[in-house]
Amino acid sequence: MVSKQEQENKLALIPKSEKYIEYMLDVMIKLPRTEKYSIGTEYKQSMYKMINKIMIVNKIKFLNNRNEYIKNTIKILNDIDAELNTQRIYLRIMKKYRWIDEKKFRVSMELIYEIGKIIGGLIKHYAKNDKE
Repeated sequence: MVSKQEQENKLALIPKSEKYIEYMLDVMIKLPRTEKYSIGTEYKQSMYKMINKIMIVNKIKFLNNRNEYIKNTIKILNDIDAELNTQRIYLRIMKKYRWIDEKKFRVSMELIYEIGKIIGGLIKHYAKNDKE
């Protein structure tokens, strides 16, 4: 069964992700024109994939097969984590070429860190339960 803490963590992802995406869209608007339509577009697509997978992981229901539920959930959580890592790389590139300043970089990384912490905790939780 899905524990109350687990469900709260899943639900906490939605507002944190929304806040992060809203912040990053404001950052994207201020990118140089050439970068706005290249790395900016790639970044946005990655964020939208991430939020889509967060919505999916929140909708997964535990039916009869516990192992299948856990494996599906871990797979989707790992996909979300991969998108976060991709976004970290994009951010480092943007900072390196000074398309974003240090403050925006730090705030963005902090927001990603918060989301990543929840994802990591959920992955550990499901991985532990998969072994039982």
